[in-house]
Amino acid sequence: MSTSDSDTIATEQTGTNRKQPFPRGFLDTIGTGWADRPDQAPPRRDQAPFAAARRAAISAAFPGARLVIPAGEFKQRSNDTDYPFRAHSAFSHLTGWGSDTVPGSVLVFDPTPSGHEITLYLRERADRTTTEFYSDAQIGEFWIGPRPSLAGVAADLGIRTAHLDEFSPSDADRVPDADDELTRALSELRLVKDEYEIAQLRLAVEVTARGFDDIVADLPRIVETPRGERAVEGVFHQRARTEGNGVGYDTIAASGPHACYLHWTRNDGAVVPGDLILIDAGVEVDSLYTADITRTIPVSGAFTDVQRRIYETVREAADAGFAAARPGARFREVHEAAMGVIAARVAEWGLLPVSAEEALDADRGGQHRRYMVHGTSHHLGIDVHDCAQARREMYYDGVLEPGMVFTIEPGLYFQIDDLTVPEEFRGIGVRIEDDILLTEDGPVNLSAGIPRTADEVEAWVARLRR
Repeated sequence: MSTSDSDTIATEQTGTNRKQPFPRGFLDTIGTGWADRPDQAPPRRDQAPFAAARRAAISAAFPGARLVIPAGEFKQRSNDTDYPFRAHSAFSHLTGWGSDTVPGSVLVFDPTPSGHEITLYLRERADRTTTEFYSDAQIGEFWIGPRPSLAGVAADLGIRTAHLDEFSPSDADRVPDADDELTRALSELRLVKDEYEIAQLRLAVEVTARGFDDIVADLPRIVETPRGERAVEGVFHQRARTEGNGVGYDTIAASGPHACYLHWTRNDGAVVPGDLILIDAGVEVDSLYTADITRTIPVSGAFTDVQRRIYETVREAADAGFAAARPGARFREVHEAAMGVIAARVAEWGLLPVSAEEALDADRGGQHRRYMVHGTSHHLGIDVHDCAQARREMYYDGVLEPGMVFTIEPGLYFQIDDLTVPEEFRGIGVRIEDDILLTEDGPVNLSAGIPRTADEVEAWVARLRR
């Protein structure tokens, strides 16, 4: 090993006073005495042909252009610790690489007369005679485990690979976060899911369903925990990490009045019998596809009359949205159908200063939106809010097509201090969210197996509570 003792000490102590210098004996022996590692090519993964088809579509859309799609780098959490790495969704979608992506990798489309030469650049694993092997806590194999070889990745993904050191960026490179046209194309490419993506979303829903069962089964312990919302989050996280890559987004475990805050992720409250708890959670599987499901559950196992009335209204709105989701319909019609139910019911309850019809007026209405300010649906896939950079005419005003996967998630939220509603409504928040696959024959509720009706939810709690 050519590095001098003083050089090694300087390298190890740059930026911190915590690390110890390596003594001469260590440096002389650390690179020796290791068995040979066979480099057998893994079988090509199932998503490889689907990713190849996606690359071909992007290549055809940008003839003559050099395209650069990076996986991304580690992001600092604090001092010398990083957040868990997750590759850029466009990169994973085009390569088929998921939770095992090597950070810093770059997918490059170099133009040729007939299309593009496509290369995946990644950091080759370090030889055990290098200092990286034992001294680099971020990427060294002694610290994080083996990395794949270039040949292994090429065989695994069915794509040409090269060492990251060979990648030469240029000012003209198109990068998703900087080039609107490419970003939009990559987003719109995901509007209609292929066979592999649909299978992965089904898997994510299946694991998520088991996570919800875990929560319901553990409700007695959760109730006894001072910060029961955190216990809900922890129970679900255990399932997500056991059977998937993790959670697809921060879990919302919102009990009582917290359920009226749409993105309550603080999760530091108690779970109190008599209240409802709104749980919005999804498992991200190793391919990075995620479910996104919400259920609202009576903590004591039974809805009060007021809770049931509000809950069943939300379910009615969800069912109306589901009925509107047909091939050829506009995406926004799902929202409009759900909001028609919401407006009608809150008007019946005397909560509006105008009629339901007036509230639904596109220009002068909206009074009912006080109690449901969010949209009813969003596309779902490798991002929880997938295809978000698609053009409005392709998304909100777009036509529904078979192969699209999206949520239907109406809600009603009556803030604890909202004086426009009866006192018995205040502090009640309800949302029901399902993941919908559109087929040629109509919508399929992928999460229909998770109890939805008030009666089903009560039976669910009675059956699973320990």
